[in-house]
Amino acid sequence: MHISKTLKKGSTMELPLDEEDGTFTNISLADDSEHLSGILSSKVERAPSTMMNADMDAVEAENQVELEEKTRLINQVLELQHTLEDLSARVDAVKEENLKLKSENQVLGQYIENLMSASSVFQTTDTKSKRK
Repeated sequence: MHISKTLKKGSTMELPLDEEDGTFTNISLADDSEHLSGILSSKVERAPSTMMNADMDAVEAENQVELEEKTRLINQVLELQHTLEDLSARVDAVKEENLKLKSENQVLGQYIENLMSASSVFQTTDTKSKRK
């Protein structure tokens, strides 16, 4: 595969692309012997570059793992926040229901007291006055 590069004076030079790692091979415009030495030297220079790429791949993989862990933790925190909001809303609803039921119990208690006081069955009898 070749990539065309246009030079300042309008001439074009073909740059071979190394398909293994996507880097360009150095080309000298002087003569073919320099061209061959440039290709050889670029291959030799690429060996440490390959190790650096492997190190960079390891760092990128580690960064990817860290990113996935952060994403998982963020999602977990968000889920826990939603759960907390739901529980808080449920507590508020239960408190309101409790107040409503207390109020209803007071009303019913007062109603029952009124019925008992109005009924002769529940009237207190004075046993001393009947004996006399």
